[in-house]
Amino acid sequence: MFGMFKSQAPAFDLTPRNCLVASLLYCMASDGEMDQEEIGHLLSVMGPGATRQALDNALRYCRATPAEQFAAAAAPKLRHDQKLCILLNMIDSAMSDGQAEPEEQRLVMGFVQAFGISEAELEPHFRSLTAKNDRAVLDR
Repeated sequence: MFGMFKSQAPAFDLTPRNCLVASLLYCMASDGEMDQEEIGHLLSVMGPGATRQALDNALRYCRATPAEQFAAAAAPKLRHDQKLCILLNMIDSAMSDGQAEPEEQRLVMGFVQAFGISEAELEPHFRSLTAKNDRAVLDR
């Protein structure tokens, strides 16, 4: 009987852009805090046509759906290049505050596995993102 009150995942179309938004939300929430840099990154990838309703729908979906379940559902709907785009945006978001926290690292690696992308393929991109986000070099 109490199952009637259980939160259900709202209807959420797993389009490539929605998958990107949801992936970033999972990444942002994984370490328990949402930094300004992460929020700015999320808003920029949502694009100019983004609405508050679209963000609210994505938030409700992410709250009701475990990240692992989402990644497994999204993977077959995405092309390889779309998966790579999402993973690189997740890595960039995780590193935007200077370092990827252990929780963010675990989440990203779970998505890497679910999406079937090899670490060897990601390594050169990761090096580029590391260099991009190492703004301390500007003060040395």
